[in-house]
Amino acid sequence: MVSLKNCLVIGISSRALFDLDEENRIFEEQGLDAYAKWQIDHEQDILRPGSGFALVKALLKLNEISKERVVEVLVMSRNSPDTSLRIFSSIEHYGLDITRAVLSGGTSLSAYLKAFGVDLFLSANEGDVKDAINSGFAAGRIYTNTIYDFDPMKELKQIRIAFDGDAVLFSDEAERIFQKDGLEAFVENEKQNARKELPEGPFAKFLKTISDLQKRFEPESSPIRTALVTARNAPAHERVVRTLRAWDVRIDEAFFLGGISKTEVLKAFEPHIFFDDQKVHADSASNVVPSAQVPWKNEKQ
Repeated sequence: MVSLKNCLVIGISSRALFDLDEENRIFEEQGLDAYAKWQIDHEQDILRPGSGFALVKALLKLNEISKERVVEVLVMSRNSPDTSLRIFSSIEHYGLDITRAVLSGGTSLSAYLKAFGVDLFLSANEGDVKDAINSGFAAGRIYTNTIYDFDPMKELKQIRIAFDGDAVLFSDEAERIFQKDGLEAFVENEKQNARKELPEGPFAKFLKTISDLQKRFEPESSPIRTALVTARNAPAHERVVRTLRAWDVRIDEAFFLGGISKTEVLKAFEPHIFFDDQKVHADSASNVVPSAQVPWKNEKQ
């Protein structure tokens, strides 16, 4: 029996993997029957790569580099089996090693994340993403408004993933203090708790899984590179550094920006994807790099 237990499992919607914005517009404006007819009538038309395509292609390359299966990608879609043939034809056209799928026929996908042990779920559907996060999974609402200029067949030598800190890697505990009491209270809280580990956010487990994969390679030749891109600055940086050390994870680059726009740094780092909880930052980032919003708030605090 095949097991995905030791794999990094990525669940991605068809609209995150391919450019299906026109098809989604037909669905929203004309309904399911018109959408289904369009997909069936265009089954022979290969879909263009979408915002999550380059990330998936790069991650699947790890299986070749590692000489073992360390990454599994599942298409997780609200499509019915009858409207999915175009998606699988496009997967085959681009040579993507994706053989498994969840086609839920319009129902919620969140129940199937646990069944497949998904580590990261990417979708353009905000409701599905919120359901996933509320179920305890790392998930991001990927932006599909920008199709990036890249050769879909180009071999990508290194996977680059960038994360915001608070409410992404870490809980929103500190961010709540900032929102409620202002910058001075936030800084003072972080100084007082500099040696206290930050609680985990929705992407903590995913980062740890990525870090475990990195440890299989020498640092100078690792095919995975990560970055923390946060509005924090000194002295609020210390707690972050100590938390990552306590988690025994490696972040290759860190940018403590102190409120400076993240766009130029992201443009320079060139991630395959950037995760940020705040819509304003995710919106601006999506204009220069593939980005996903993490709509998470920890109601337990």
